[in-house]
Amino acid sequence: MAILVDTGVLYALADADDRWHERARSWLDDVRDLLLVPVTILPEVAYLLQTRLGPAVERRFVRSLATGELDVEPLKPVDIKRAFELMGGYPDLGFVDLSMVAMAERLKVTTLATTDRRHLSRVTPKHVASFTLVP
Repeated sequence: MAILVDTGVLYALADADDRWHERARSWLDDVRDLLLVPVTILPEVAYLLQTRLGPAVERRFVRSLATGELDVEPLKPVDIKRAFELMGGYPDLGFVDLSMVAMAERLKVTTLATTDRRHLSRVTPKHVASFTLVP
């Protein structure tokens, strides 16, 4: 089973002062599922790491991508179309979040690793009644 990982979890793992850090680390230590990182979150993660934690932390993140430590899920045309459809029903959610939802639907992923409970807990995907949100 695969889990899609959102920006907040990746940032929290890098920032020991983040309120989600311990929860994310503990979860990561126990998870055995394939972790997929949506390509659409990469610029967001890189920007936050670089501006808040510095260039060295951003470089470590990019190295983890380059060495295959993290599996990146590509954005498909069908994901863009579905994200656009979802934007009509969830006007307070942006393209990045909804592209992740679209990828989850396409891949039949039921679990999202996210710190964004407020938004993603309200989304009703096509393939399940609701997502399981971790950590």
